[in-house]
Amino acid sequence: MTISMEELSNNFAGATEKAALSTVLVNARRRMPASGIAFAADLVLTANHIVESDDNLQVILPDGSSVVASLAGRDPGSDLAVLKLEKALATPAETSTQARVGQLALALGRPSTSGIEASLGVISAISGPTRTSLGLLDRFFRIDATPYPGFSGGPLVDAVGRVLGINTSGFGPGMFISIPADIAWKTADELARHGSIKRGYLGVRSQAVELPAAAQQALQRQQASGLLLVGIDVDTPAGRSELMVGDILVGVAGHPIADHDALFVALSGDVVGRSTPVDVLRGGQPISIAVTIEARPAERRHGHGHGHQR
Repeated sequence: MTISMEELSNNFAGATEKAALSTVLVNARRRMPASGIAFAADLVLTANHIVESDDNLQVILPDGSSVVASLAGRDPGSDLAVLKLEKALATPAETSTQARVGQLALALGRPSTSGIEASLGVISAISGPTRTSLGLLDRFFRIDATPYPGFSGGPLVDAVGRVLGINTSGFGPGMFISIPADIAWKTADELARHGSIKRGYLGVRSQAVELPAAAQQALQRQQASGLLLVGIDVDTPAGRSELMVGDILVGVAGHPIADHDALFVALSGDVVGRSTPVDVLRGGQPISIAVTIEARPAERRHGHGHGHQR
């Protein structure tokens, strides 16, 4: 089936109109406003770097009405923040997890009361995990749409108006990316409930090592690397468990762990405060050890000594 340029244009115009119903103006910084997307009738998801205060924030809805909002929670690591509206007047957005490289998508913003703005582009890459100056991104979209001023916090939408991600330029000059909707919505839910993202730690020092073929065969999966435990701190989750120096950590809560970034991601969210299976290779044989993951102490620093500390 072929589609004419006029039909394609009309499809994207309709997608813009649909997503515009959930795209709001966020007035939370001294300079120009930015954008946000309704996560619930009383909650707006936006970019953390544009929220400069916690209270007396202003959200302009698509119909032009103004609602006072306050900060419900923020996560600098993902550059996401959630605002709580005094009145539940927003229209929650519809989301999609079907993003593909090469897919046409619209970056939307509402940086002024003049109305919705749109920029057409392509999802040029799906990347991650990667480290940034703010933290670690598990997954993100690289998009080649033009990031007009005030577009941060606005949605990336597909051809039928479903939200694929939340756009931000907060990770550095020239870096306009989109946080996938499934990650953004999960983060927003936790921020709305707890005000911050729970991140846990084990209390180990480790270094990445290659797994020999025999070890991969013992795991019964293709995994080329793991983390060799070179140190275990006392009075930590690992120190109170049966983990041992010399173990090769290969999984947490069923998720393969091939490097430090994967471990960082696995130790976030629902596992914190729970007894969690940690899979290791010991003497070449896989075993599972229960470890109660604890919240990371605020003063803890990682990446010193013989390897990364987690």
